[in-house]
Amino acid sequence: MQKIVITGASGFLGGRLLKHLTHPKSAQRVVGTGRRTERIAEFESHGCCYEAGDLLDVDFCETLLAETEAVVHCAALSAPWGKREEFVKANVIATQNLLKAAQKTGVKKFIFISTPSIYFNARHRLNVSESDPLPTKMVNEYAATKWEAEQEVLSQHSPFFKTIALRPRAIIGAEDTVIFPRLLKAYESGRLKIIGNGQNRVDLTTARNVIEAVNCAFKASVEAWGQAYNITNGEPVNLWEEINFLLKQLGLMPVTKHVPLAIADAAARLMELKARLAGGPEPTLTRYGIGVLAKSLTMDISKAQTLLNYHPVQTTREGIVEFIEWYQTQQP
Repeated sequence: MQKIVITGASGFLGGRLLKHLTHPKSAQRVVGTGRRTERIAEFESHGCCYEAGDLLDVDFCETLLAETEAVVHCAALSAPWGKREEFVKANVIATQNLLKAAQKTGVKKFIFISTPSIYFNARHRLNVSESDPLPTKMVNEYAATKWEAEQEVLSQHSPFFKTIALRPRAIIGAEDTVIFPRLLKAYESGRLKIIGNGQNRVDLTTARNVIEAVNCAFKASVEAWGQAYNITNGEPVNLWEEINFLLKQLGLMPVTKHVPLAIADAAARLMELKARLAGGPEPTLTRYGIGVLAKSLTMDISKAQTLLNYHPVQTTREGIVEFIEWYQTQQP
């Protein structure tokens, strides 16, 4: 029986992928792993196999990957703020450990979930392709270390150890604990306001479409491996229209108040400076967060469509509705 290992399964995308790929009658055995244990009962109720462990533990990586055919590496420290050493451990060293264990145990395919945060340069960017120049300096340590890890993964591609990188943009859907929950938290505290003119267009990606991209990667032709691919819903949207659609569906008033971009950016710079000097936690506003809410960023997915035969199977609105239905079941 073919064995597939999914890292980061205690998180959003990894957990969705683990449950999606687990089927009693399947010819493959799927094993999820993560450091957290609070979702074990949930996974067991879905018939999923989950092994808790730390990817910084080399012995654990080798034991985990014994007799494994393929790895989907979703695990990462994803945050706009934090110490570089923590991001290096979680995103670079953990990936290196996994790659070494994979080659030692005879894994044949390695799919790395990367990030389009590497494209961010605080300007509007439309139809960005994988070959477009990257910023000379990454926006934060998350983007920098994910880029380092992606380069490591792709550099080890060979006819005997096939590697590939997927760059999904802003993952949404049921079980999202990051994007929409953060927006709703800001809304509830009265901090959510339209930054700039509110006309910025962005790409989003439902978790279901990322899963589709992973399935396409599993079946990719020889020439498709060893490369990175943009993954989105393939339908750029007005960000604030989608945020207000979410709010309306939850019975909340839409956001109408605007804050000039220059003022928001200046406030974010000041908060970041104070946080650095004090060695404190992530400030309420960051320049990256302001940029995400105010700047357009859309991506060209034609390479994935051509070489991976990737085609989105769920629309943005369907993904938002899916999140709402799940989110409402989580409320007391």
